[in-house]
Amino acid sequence: MIRKNKNKQDNPFYDPTLNARHRSAKRFKTFTISSLVFTLAFLAFFLYDIITKGTPAFEQAYLQVDVTYSEVSKKNYRKAVDSKYVRVVSRSFLRTIPLEMEKNPDLMGKTIKTWVIADDNVDQYLKGHYYKLKAKDKKLIDKMKEDGTAQLKFNEIFFKNGDSKTPEFAGLNSAIVGSVLTLIITMLFAFPIGVMTAVYLEEFAEDNKFTQTIEVNINNLAAIPSILFGLLGLAIFINLFGLPRSSPMVGGLTLALMTLPIIIVSSRAALRAVPDSIRQAGYGLGLTKIEVTRDHVLPLAFPGILTGSIIGLAQAMGETAPLIIIGMIAFIPDAPGSIFEAATVMPAQLFTWAGMPERMYIEKTAAGIMVLLTILISLNSLAIYLRKKYEVKW
Repeated sequence: MIRKNKNKQDNPFYDPTLNARHRSAKRFKTFTISSLVFTLAFLAFFLYDIITKGTPAFEQAYLQVDVTYSEVSKKNYRKAVDSKYVRVVSRSFLRTIPLEMEKNPDLMGKTIKTWVIADDNVDQYLKGHYYKLKAKDKKLIDKMKEDGTAQLKFNEIFFKNGDSKTPEFAGLNSAIVGSVLTLIITMLFAFPIGVMTAVYLEEFAEDNKFTQTIEVNINNLAAIPSILFGLLGLAIFINLFGLPRSSPMVGGLTLALMTLPIIIVSSRAALRAVPDSIRQAGYGLGLTKIEVTRDHVLPLAFPGILTGSIIGLAQAMGETAPLIIIGMIAFIPDAPGSIFEAATVMPAQLFTWAGMPERMYIEKTAAGIMVLLTILISLNSLAIYLRKKYEVKW
């Protein structure tokens, strides 16, 4: 009979550190799970806070009042409505009455009952937020709410207007147009230059100190702070070439410099993923290196190239620091008509709103973040969809 070892120390296979290593593994597993739970909780809290604060911005307070179009109201827009409504009606709306009479002379001498935009404090009061209303104005709004002449309606102004000095008239239109023009310039310059650079380095360049230096510099450029690209854009495009400050042209070129390393690195990875058997088969058929790259390697790598480019575009859309340096944070009430006119972008517009004292800008900032996040998530989803759809299984 074989006697069992009473002491573990007598077992030649016994490891005295085993229990300690098991405890260490459990602690590490607990730490990783706790980190994941904490991250998800923080993300959920962030999204909840943004959504709860931003959702009210998609509604706007309107009042139904009598508007009188006359010579008196043309000279003094405050006379266009009854004196008891002057403090609760938006000043920006009242300022548009003389312009409206100039555009439509048939309105002269008429009194029309219509829905007008309420003051921002009235809007906040109807939404149950912090407000600054006098007791008699609050009583007036309560009476109008009971009569159905004070209501919250869909806020078209948020998407149709540009920035404004009055919060109830402020919108994202000019920032959205400026962002679109800026990103068009970014991709027109960054995409072809980045892809051609990647093709040259991966398919044609020799492995020497020169190409190694270029590769190191490209990797370093992908890691430097984005604000340095803003300083570079200010020095080159504005001071050296004299391009208009705050224009989508300068903003697009600056973001193109920042996006180039991302496109180059992702494009090289996509080209490297194409098997060498594809190249060897082309050479076996007598094709030149240019023909193999153009007709076989590049089409197979294009889904990965496109995915990396879209992700780079999404990152560029969320940048603020380099655009602040080149002046794209100015007050822009009207959407730019060309790439050389002054413009702003959505992140810069939200940065401006976040520093405004009026309480209504809080919900507009949160709503703008919701719109920006929706666009960024859509771009990333598009990149994932294109990668899955055109992915080739070798």
